[in-house]
Amino acid sequence: MTRVVRFHEYGEPEVLRIDDIEVPVPAADEVQIAVRAIGLNRAEVMFRRHAYLQEAQFPSMLGYEAAGTVKALGSDVSGFAEGDAVSVIPTLDMARWGTYGEVINVPARHVVRHPQNLSFEKAAASWMQYVTAWGALIEQARLSAGDFVIVSAASSSVGIAAFQIARSAGATVIATTRTSAKTEGLHKAGAHYVIATAEEDLLARVREITGGKGARVIFDPIGGPAVAQLAECMAVGGILLEYGALSPEEGSFPQFAVIRKSLTLKGYLYTETVSDHAALERAKTFILEGLQSGALDPLISRIFTFDQIQAATHFLESNEQIGKVVVTLD
Repeated sequence: MTRVVRFHEYGEPEVLRIDDIEVPVPAADEVQIAVRAIGLNRAEVMFRRHAYLQEAQFPSMLGYEAAGTVKALGSDVSGFAEGDAVSVIPTLDMARWGTYGEVINVPARHVVRHPQNLSFEKAAASWMQYVTAWGALIEQARLSAGDFVIVSAASSSVGIAAFQIARSAGATVIATTRTSAKTEGLHKAGAHYVIATAEEDLLARVREITGGKGARVIFDPIGGPAVAQLAECMAVGGILLEYGALSPEEGSFPQFAVIRKSLTLKGYLYTETVSDHAALERAKTFILEGLQSGALDPLISRIFTFDQIQAATHFLESNEQIGKVVVTLD
C-alpha cells in the first residue's frame, strides 16, 4: 500500500486526506517514481475548491509537480533507468496523474532527469513556474534586452521565475505587490524595481521607471478591474499575458488603451507549451541549461513534511510566502 493525498469533496485544506491505496504498475508509456519532494501550486487550490478547469471524480488525487527516483518503467519507455533522479513537468490532468503521493505514475514525456546540482526539493519546485514563465515571456512575448516587463503578484513562485527568465533575456523587471511588506524580499529575489500598488501610484511610477515609454510586456495572474490600469502602463505595441484569474471580479475591456497603443491582450496557459512537443523540447532545453548554470535557481519559501499537507496548503493560501512551498517525503 502507498500513502497518497486525496480529497473526497470540495472544500478548504481540511478536506485533504492521506489515504492508503494500491498504486498500479506503470502503463506502457509511464514512469513510476518514488517521490522525495512535492511542489505546491495555486492551480491545485483552485481544483480543490471547484474553481479550476476540470471536474473532480471523488475521491480525487491532485498535484502537478514532484521529484524523486525512478522505481519502475512502462514497457514502451526508454531513456530512463531505475534509480535515476527525476522531476515531473506538469501533466494535462492532475486528477489522473496526481503527484501528492509516496509513489506516482507519470507519462514519460513529462519526466526529466534534472541536473545533479539540484536537490529534490528544488527540482520539485522548478517545472510549473519555469515552464509557465518561459512560455509566456520567451515564446509568446519574445522578451529581449532593453524591454521593461511588469510582473504582478510578484511574490508567487511563477513571479520569481519570471524575474530570473527576464533577467536572462536582458530585460528590466518591475514587480508589483499590494503593500511594501515584501519589497525587500522581492528586490533580493531579482526585481529591479518594486511598486506597492496600495501605497503608490502605479501608472506614475511605471512612467518614471520607463522614461515615459511604459512596459512592453506585462505578465499578470490577477485579471479583473486591474487590467484596465495595467493597459495604461503599457508601451505602444505592448503585450499583456493573462495567466490566471485570482480576481473574483470581471474587468471591463480597456478598448481605448488597446486601440490607442495597438496592444495585444492574450490569455496564456502552461498547457500551450506542454501539449506542443516542439515547444516542450525547447522549454526543457532552456530550463535545464538555466538550472545547470545557476541562472535559474528555484526560491523555496518553506518546506513541510508529507503529514503536514494541510498546514502546507494553508501557508500557500496565506500569501505570506515569497517563492515556492514544498512538501518533503524524506
